[in-house]
Amino acid sequence: LNSELRQQMADLFIQLNDDPQTKAIVLTGGDKVFAAGADINDFLTTGTADMYLRRSERYWDAITHCRKPIIAAVNGYAMGGGLECALACDIRIVEEQAQLALPEASVGLLPCAGGTQRLSWLVGEAWAARMILCGERISADTALRIGLAQELVPQGQALAKAQALAEQVAKQSPDAVRASKRLLTQARETAIAKGLAAEREEFVALIGEANQLEGTNAFLEKRQAGWKL
Repeated sequence: LNSELRQQMADLFIQLNDDPQTKAIVLTGGDKVFAAGADINDFLTTGTADMYLRRSERYWDAITHCRKPIIAAVNGYAMGGGLECALACDIRIVEEQAQLALPEASVGLLPCAGGTQRLSWLVGEAWAARMILCGERISADTALRIGLAQELVPQGQALAKAQALAEQVAKQSPDAVRASKRLLTQARETAIAKGLAAEREEFVALIGEANQLEGTNAFLEKRQAGWKL
């Protein structure tokens, strides 16, 4: 998820959001990967953390404020910002081989696109803590069991299932669907608004600290990080 891809996705979501012919949106990934998260090199060359977040804000707003139902067909790895993208969707279908994680703490960072807030809302604080604090990667079976996914399908079938659900949405009244989505998301987004702002502040505060620099360099150099207490 580098800056170029994020801007392209923002443009597309804005276009689909304003298109009266679009009743629902299906989001899926490429071969074996739904989304592997932020491009670390892109992050390092963007400038300040504030600048990085500002450039990402349009992308996240386009997804989280979309009036159309979004169905994620998670066809493989959904890591970091990739999982946060799926969390912002309304329905998540996962394939049996998929793996999901928020591993930001392993590189000295934290999930800064709603991961600490929306994951807790969906699966509860205990599982969110386990995934974020331990950096634990969970299987598709676990994602279904804890409520992160609504359905588990065999490999290669997530897109077809997501498209079938989108077709079901398209048969409903578009006015009723829009109103229902507003009401379904209102409680969550209102409740986590302060948490989202704090999440970004904490993310910015980590940038440039010794452990963040060490974690990022260790990841790029494919070695174990040497943390400072």
